[in-house]
Amino acid sequence: MQQIEWQDFARVELRVGSIISAAHNPKAIKPAYVLKVDLGELGIKTSSAQITAHYQAEDLIGRQVLCVCNFAAKRIAGITSEVLVTGVYDPDNKVVLASFDMPVANGARLA
Repeated sequence: MQQIEWQDFARVELRVGSIISAAHNPKAIKPAYVLKVDLGELGIKTSSAQITAHYQAEDLIGRQVLCVCNFAAKRIAGITSEVLVTGVYDPDNKVVLASFDMPVANGARLA
């Protein structure tokens, strides 16, 4: 594993957001949702997320997730993805969302 300096990590804007909408993206080659995420002071951002294996769109509404907010926007399957919703792969290579066990403010930065 390559080590990084604290300054490298500090440059990554990891913030909490609440999913306010989720819909299937019919243009995606691999099944994906188009998410709208409320990031508090940063506003509402769009993300493309391949998380359909474990999550139904309607069950994602209100869920708080951890997002990388300072990547450059990227065009993915017909949408502009502005943030990366984070997660980890399970043993079947399906994404499990990084989330919180207690409510926190939208836009809060990872400590």
